[in-house]
Amino acid sequence: MTELMVDPGGVLVRYAEGPGLLRAAIEGLTDAGLDMAPNAENWTIRHIVHHIVDGDHLWGIGIKAALGNCDASFGFQWYWAMPQMQWAERWAYAGRDVEPSLALFEASHRHIVSLLQAAPDAWERTLLVQWPHREPERVTVGRIVEMQAGHAAGHVEDILKIRQMFGI
Repeated sequence: MTELMVDPGGVLVRYAEGPGLLRAAIEGLTDAGLDMAPNAENWTIRHIVHHIVDGDHLWGIGIKAALGNCDASFGFQWYWAMPQMQWAERWAYAGRDVEPSLALFEASHRHIVSLLQAAPDAWERTLLVQWPHREPERVTVGRIVEMQAGHAAGHVEDILKIRQMFGI
């Protein structure tokens, strides 16, 4: 993972805006709208919402680990051991209300932004991320925040495309 970050302040703003963008992307959708997908092999909007929040929540733990123990080893071997569709099934994405996930996303982002603003040298602290089938890689907190901001924004675009596809 390369360090792409140019503007930490801008990245933090993008990260902080993520929950609002997600909420706006699903505004006005009924349960039927949340259950729309491009086809049977793709996730529904509801699945995407839960996926964004769950991934963000897991990486939030990584941010806290880096702040508490710089260069701590951090990996998701347990998560990467199964395809994401299996996690979606095990974590009941299809049947869950999105509101608790949205509330967690909003609260978590407020919490992480506050923490990063208050913690000295937070942006440069690092984790040794244990990627599957690769050597451990040193990743900064700033890069994790940038990655999560981009992850949310990318999936918000997916939601908007689904809405456009179905005219909802």
